Amino acid sequence: MKSDSNTMNEEKVILGIDPGTNVMGYGIIKVIKGKASLTAMGIIDMRKLKDPYLRLGHIFDRVTGIIDSYLPDEMAIEAPFFGKNVQSMLKLGRAQGVAIAAAIHHDIPIHEYAPLKIKMAITGQGRATKEQVAKMLQRLLKIDEKEMPDFMDATDALGAAYCHFMQFGRPESGKPYHGWKDFVSKNTKRVSSMKMNESSTPKLRKTIPINSKSNIKKEL
Repeated sequence: MKSDSNTMNEEKVILGIDPGTNVMGYGIIKVIKGKASLTAMGIIDMRKLKDPYLRLGHIFDRVTGIIDSYLPDEMAIEAPFFGKNVQSMLKLGRAQGVAIAAAIHHDIPIHEYAPLKIKMAITGQGRATKEQVAKMLQRLLKIDEKEMPDFMDATDALGAAYCHFMQFGRPESGKPYHGWKDFVSKNTKRVSSMKMNESSTPKLRKTIPINSKSNIKKEL
């Protein structure tokens, strides 16, 4: 379901994703006549899954289920923070890629935002803590204290969605991707780097089904 991000008056649903290999956050907001409200937020918990490929399959199933349940018009996803641990970044990039693939499979436009961009949009400070981002979102979306999640991965994802909402009508609306080829063409350095790192990583000879149905638990 596609929509024009330059219109403030239209109604739309935005899905925010905070990528993770152990816990992945998601947040959904609904925008009506330029005003945003919370629809749902929660986490995809993969800590009990030891096999990294099973985790990727679980991410695809859950993100697909969330999309089918809430029918978002657009996805806003946080870009991985590049650190010194190459293996950790490779795993995080795979998790982000699977979430992106689920959105592409549903023909949903994707917008990627750096953590600094999200923090600036929400709090006005690029070095804001997760707690500060969560508190500001609670005020902006008028979320009751009882509805605040235990995991800040959920509020980080909500921050990505709200950041995209705040870009409506502005030229700098993140990086939109309209397909895998488009993603690769706009991230040639990242993709080539991932391939180089992956070539030195032992591969597990195991296949998994990724089309099994999974229940979605709303964590409001």
